[in-house]
Amino acid sequence: MSYNITPTGEATGAIYFDHLSPIKVFGTDKIRDTFGETTLQQAVNARFAPGVVDVVLTPDAHVGFGAPIGCIMASPTHIYPGPAGVDISCSMSLLQLDLPEDAIADKRLRRAIINAICARIPNGYGKGRAGKKPDFPVENIEQAMTQGATEATCQIFNVPVEWIQRCEEPTHVGHCTNGEILAERLEQIKFDITHGKGSFRHYAQKLTQIGSYGGGNHFGECEIVRLSEYDKNIVKDESRLNVAKTFGLIDGNVAFLSHCGSRGLGNALAKRQFKLLQEKFKLWNIPLPGEDPELVYAPLDTPEANDYIDDMALAANFATMNHLIINALVLEAFQEVIPGITGRLVYHISHNIARREIVNNRPMWIHRKGATRAYPAGHFALAKTPFADTGHPILLPGNPTQGSSVMVGLEGASSSLYSVNHGAGRAMGRRVANQTLDQQVVDQEFNDADILTNCRFYPKDEAPAAYKDFNEVLHSVEVAGLAREVARLQARFVIKDSSAPDD
Repeated sequence: MSYNITPTGEATGAIYFDHLSPIKVFGTDKIRDTFGETTLQQAVNARFAPGVVDVVLTPDAHVGFGAPIGCIMASPTHIYPGPAGVDISCSMSLLQLDLPEDAIADKRLRRAIINAICARIPNGYGKGRAGKKPDFPVENIEQAMTQGATEATCQIFNVPVEWIQRCEEPTHVGHCTNGEILAERLEQIKFDITHGKGSFRHYAQKLTQIGSYGGGNHFGECEIVRLSEYDKNIVKDESRLNVAKTFGLIDGNVAFLSHCGSRGLGNALAKRQFKLLQEKFKLWNIPLPGEDPELVYAPLDTPEANDYIDDMALAANFATMNHLIINALVLEAFQEVIPGITGRLVYHISHNIARREIVNNRPMWIHRKGATRAYPAGHFALAKTPFADTGHPILLPGNPTQGSSVMVGLEGASSSLYSVNHGAGRAMGRRVANQTLDQQVVDQEFNDADILTNCRFYPKDEAPAAYKDFNEVLHSVEVAGLAREVARLQARFVIKDSSAPDD
């Protein structure tokens, strides 16, 4: 079910106010009740912001910085760092293994795989080193930042080259197509750091975080693929298009889902841009949309806009290579414990990014903050990709006990700017979760479901109870005709940072 909200915040059918298109809210009645006034007010602030022509809220929407998390914002004239997210290109990836679920039934074997992964992939705030993680030279990491996932960078980082075509956007080029622009921008950033201009500390240390998960809601999760009944039937009927086969999903086999972003590098670049733009707004006495300093913006084709777009591209390229390295290390860890297995990347897709897209024959900057692209079969942007005839995979993390989901976009996604939610969405803040949830109950829930973790005590602020009902969230997407589920992912173990969250 979808709702429309006028810029006064009133839920309506389809009322327009001052010639502004209404905010579209996708969610069942149960989901709609989870948003709260602050979430809706942030959406209204975003809708009134200069140059914004459309705002959409997804079922997982909740309070964020500037715009809500679970928000899509379109502008043909302006770029907004806040609605692109502070963790630039926070994203999902899924690795499909040729390993049947029975092969990891034994808890001791699963524990050995957890240990092998943690020996290679650090997790936690600011952490970038692990015993078996390769030390990558700074110049190679900078090459990945400026070039993205290319054949050359994949070879440098020992990543299968064929995984490039399984990335939503292997290379982000910045504000123009000139391949030298990002290299020039990076040199300017490094010059500013050296000469004390702008806020950017520990640059070299942040680069070492490539190939790591980070903290908070980032994780690695071992899954069992469960195809939907619809897709199971298609598998048996080769006369019909097999979406699951195109995606590379194998029913009943082990897969590995990863959630992370551009780590400390992207966070520093985003915060630096916030500070620079906020200083400009104050200097020029420009009013802030909704009086919110996180809704600063820059008109396109200005130096400020170009700098932000280039910085976002640098971070997004870092995030893409971060995921590819993680998946290569995960595969290596599985092979250490179970020799001879192989793995294939299903997809890598961002849910914190602003992208230049064509909407209704008009170029726009689509800002997806905690929202995922959902192009259906036949969308012109998927031409010459493996997913032209099916639509691309949509990777949605839920929670370990309810599972996560692989979906595919439908034609109805045109009503949501070809976007869906990025996961379940928080039902309670971290502080509230830590204060109200019972640690013994949280840990027992994992024991009852036979889900192992690397944590002595699973973080309460990341417990399933801290998030919305994932099944209801998915129902909101399907009943609105935005996307349908191809497979549910059943967790067998979780790798998560159990240290105190950095609020």
